[in-house]
Amino acid sequence: MKKFVALLLALTMILALGACGNSDKASDGKVELNVIAAQYGTNTAAWWDNFVKEFEAEYENIDLNVEVVSWNDISTVVNTRISNDKAPDILNIDVFADYQADGLLLPAKDYVSEETYNKMYPAFLEQSEIDGTVWAIPDLASARALYYNVDILKAAGVEVPTTWDELTAACKALKEYDSNIYPWGIDMTTDEGQAAFAYYTWNNGGGFVDEDGNWTLNSAENVEAIEYAIGLINAGYTNTDPATETRYALQDLFCAGQLAMMIAPNQLSGLAKAANINFAVAEIPSNTGESVSAGVMDRFMCFDNGYSDEEMEAIKTFFDFFYDDTRYSDWVIMEDFLPATSTGGEIMAAADESAAAWVDIVGSSKFYPTAKAEWADVKQGVIKAEQTALLGGSVKDALDELQAQIAGS
Repeated sequence: MKKFVALLLALTMILALGACGNSDKASDGKVELNVIAAQYGTNTAAWWDNFVKEFEAEYENIDLNVEVVSWNDISTVVNTRISNDKAPDILNIDVFADYQADGLLLPAKDYVSEETYNKMYPAFLEQSEIDGTVWAIPDLASARALYYNVDILKAAGVEVPTTWDELTAACKALKEYDSNIYPWGIDMTTDEGQAAFAYYTWNNGGGFVDEDGNWTLNSAENVEAIEYAIGLINAGYTNTDPATETRYALQDLFCAGQLAMMIAPNQLSGLAKAANINFAVAEIPSNTGESVSAGVMDRFMCFDNGYSDEEMEAIKTFFDFFYDDTRYSDWVIMEDFLPATSTGGEIMAAADESAAAWVDIVGSSKFYPTAKAEWADVKQGVIKAEQTALLGGSVKDALDELQAQIAGS
């Protein structure tokens, strides 16, 4: 009996050790990597499907799973997975600081090879730095500028506005010229309402934070800026429903010749060219005499899921493969964004001379304060404040409430 018990215990230990040794592997013995990636456009999912096929063909020991999720749903999907203790290994999204504050992320240098890390623009890496450590790496970037329909402005006898007074006058003249054309586009949706907040507040001497990094959401400059934007809407100078019409809907209107002016990222150029729109790009109108562009950068990050050495090597392999100069440049050009690596910038500039100017624009842009842990709440908060104002609520009251909430968090 004792021998039987001893044998049973030995078999139990062997099975337990076997289970522990295979905990980081798929059922077929391969290292398994799970990635959640944001959907940028209609070609995103197909690109990732091809990426997985090429990756697994080269690295047969890695089972790569990439799930492409729309921007409208990705935060909810990720947060649900985390709450169920099923965080992805790699995440492609815009925000990172709230995950870092909860101790969920690994430092970037732990999961990115030195060669790949050194390709990235230092200014972009700095946007993901907290207390001297970089926690996420740049996926791609975009800058924002004023797009305008040259033919419509010319026919209406309107000059390209550079100030808010000129913008108001231009909208009035365009509306009088053709009431079926929207003079100005505004997106205050849950998709990009934070961008609208940035456009107007930064160009009125305000913004999300002061020079010391303190939140200044309810500053007088911010209140005035959002009230100005709401005034354009109430005057009938914009698209009819900024609370639900995303910039993608606005881009469609612009490419259909129904929208005269809008602030948009660089990828609108390709869409407008394909639609045969005679367009041009200018600086965003400002109320301070100095135009400020908005730079937007998305990221990759790696969750701390207790990886083995083999898994960590697989993760580094994933990023080396993704940031391969040719493959990465194809990705950025396909999505019509700006590259986050110096080699990618060189390749893109060679393929499209206008890209060099856009890289300069994004290099001099302001970025959202995404390194602050409260950013996710601030992002949703400024959108809520805008949408409250769209319904007739007080901009000042809404921003006062948000400032109090964030300051007390």
